[in-house]
Amino acid sequence: MLSAAGVLLLGGGAGAYWMTTRDAGNPAAAAEKAAAKKAAAPKGVLAFEPFVVNLTDGGGARFLRVTVRLLVAAEEAEKLSKDEVAMARTRSAILELLAHQSSDHLVTAEGKAELKKEILEHADKVLAPAEVDDVLFSDFLVQF
Repeated sequence: MLSAAGVLLLGGGAGAYWMTTRDAGNPAAAAEKAAAKKAAAPKGVLAFEPFVVNLTDGGGARFLRVTVRLLVAAEEAEKLSKDEVAMARTRSAILELLAHQSSDHLVTAEGKAELKKEILEHADKVLAPAEVDDVLFSDFLVQF
């Protein structure tokens, strides 16, 4: 016969096992858990001077002025902000991406969302192994 302490230990162990293995077969739940953990981590900001680029529209001089901020892990932000080469490469990658945009696309909500996603992907490649968590626009002006 098990004592009360034995029952508690057995129950606690079974509960812990269930909690750690229940998401093992569910990739969506595991991804959601990882995203929640990532969102809870302290963030740092990599700030860039405003970007001003000509857009690819034909028939007129249209340009984009945008200020971009990248959210990364706090310890990575401190290290990267002091690395002039990494910051210059990241700025260059973002600038090249911005120069291939059209005003018609950028003035839509979908266009801005796609641009954020593309900036995140490009910055992630340049800044690896650091991981960019989010892209923020603090200014966004399309001149027609």
